[in-house]
Amino acid sequence: MKKHVIFLILVALSFFTIMPAAAQENSEPTSFWWNDRVFYEIFVRSFYDSDGDGIGDLRGVIERLDYLNDGDPDTTTDLGITGIWLMPVMQSPSYHGYDVTDYYQIDEDYGTLEDFRELISAAHERGIAVIVDLVMNHTSSQHPWFTDSAAGDPDTAEWYIWATQDPSYVGPWGQPVWHQRGDRYYYGVFWDGMPDLNYRNRAVTEAMYDINRFWLEEVGVDGFRLDAIKHLIEDGQVQENTPESHAWMSAYDDFIDSINPDALTIGEVWSSSYDSSDYVNADEVDMTFEFDLATGMVESARQGSNAAITSMQERVVELYPSNQYATFLTNHDQNRIMSVLRGNNDAARIAAALLLTAPGVPFLYYGEEIGMEGMKPDERIRTPMQWDATPVTAGFTTDDQPWQPLSTGNEDGVSVAAQIADPDSLLSTYRSLIHLRNNHPALQSGDYLPIDCGDRDLYAFLRQHDDETVMVLLNLDEESITDYACTLESSALSGEVATLLLFGAGDIAAPTLNESGGFTDFQPLPQVEPFSITIIQLSAAS
Repeated sequence: MKKHVIFLILVALSFFTIMPAAAQENSEPTSFWWNDRVFYEIFVRSFYDSDGDGIGDLRGVIERLDYLNDGDPDTTTDLGITGIWLMPVMQSPSYHGYDVTDYYQIDEDYGTLEDFRELISAAHERGIAVIVDLVMNHTSSQHPWFTDSAAGDPDTAEWYIWATQDPSYVGPWGQPVWHQRGDRYYYGVFWDGMPDLNYRNRAVTEAMYDINRFWLEEVGVDGFRLDAIKHLIEDGQVQENTPESHAWMSAYDDFIDSINPDALTIGEVWSSSYDSSDYVNADEVDMTFEFDLATGMVESARQGSNAAITSMQERVVELYPSNQYATFLTNHDQNRIMSVLRGNNDAARIAAALLLTAPGVPFLYYGEEIGMEGMKPDERIRTPMQWDATPVTAGFTTDDQPWQPLSTGNEDGVSVAAQIADPDSLLSTYRSLIHLRNNHPALQSGDYLPIDCGDRDLYAFLRQHDDETVMVLLNLDEESITDYACTLESSALSGEVATLLLFGAGDIAAPTLNESGGFTDFQPLPQVEPFSITIIQLSAAS
């Protein structure tokens, strides 16, 4: 397998928790092309409207690529994004696209396959990889596969999960999962408009393989974000993370390797870190999204305490192969980070630093970098991107009305235009941190070493990669800190250390190392300012 050198896990045992001790056997740093990337999640409908119909489209994404990355490594005015995740772009009857009716066509609201191929070409010219959302667990109830199956077509009769009597049990979060169609019932874990495919039927698997091959070979995507993979195959009332789902994903991984060994697969497993890491450790996907870690980041930024992030980050580092998980703050299914932080711009800057200095591969939800707000329902966390202060449209469209009303605040500085030239803006913070990460291998794929500074308001750690070591010191709170002392048990450092301030302000002291490369009672700064972000390069003194 292409991805990880890891002990073999029997498929029949794949539902057992991968404990930290097992993962530690695979702690040797391993880096892949995605470890050098910072990804940006785009909801095409809300990013930019190129034709004035009030709906974002693929050509709109092309027109705004220079905002993400202008392709010139010598400039710092772009955001520095090196990867894009596009939420579903395939034909669908719904605004969100997670119920597909045609896996081979672009949704007519967004454009054409030629537009999509042009987007990939333009992105690649700028050094941006493109992955797309692939919804394999279910289709739309309007998909011809389902309508034919419901009508009794023998070719698709067993492509979905049917019952002649209502099994009547509910889903993992208490929702109805059996839905009536005529005198029969079909299974759909999310709702009746999304019937689950039956992957015990080999023909369904082959059809899905053909779809994957099409997007990799004929369209040229760099990989897939795989929606809801923990639900692929149910075992009666056991509806998440079953051994059969793991076995199917293992075979799927082999198939993807046979098409393109470098294609990225990243799974959505909205479960505990223990469940999520199973899919990576068993070599079923390259990465999964780390929901527990995201909660830890957001809670530490919100509370001004390192309690949530410290234990969670250490657990995640132990559970996964080195850096092979995706980090994020919030996504399209969650209340936006700025709303969770109640508009606290300082806390939002800290959240950005937690994301962009951490191990793993960071994913940034569009608009997060300018502090867009949004609370559920879902449409209100997926509102149009706020490009400028234009009332009603925010520069998103030339139409009188965008497809969805704006999130509040575009006239109060929550726009790209208002922040792009302001060195103290949230956008500038994100931009600086992303460019810093892009230029420092230690921040991209270095090991993580926790530092204890004896204060719950301080969060500190080292990132080490080959010959580069970077120290990160974050004051999560609104008060300055002087009474602290940082301790590190050991590191790869040795001898006399020189310091170089990469981000932040102040006169930085150098640590005195012990025989293990660690230090005690170290104060990088005599006073750590409120909500400050300090990033220091440590190297051998000349």
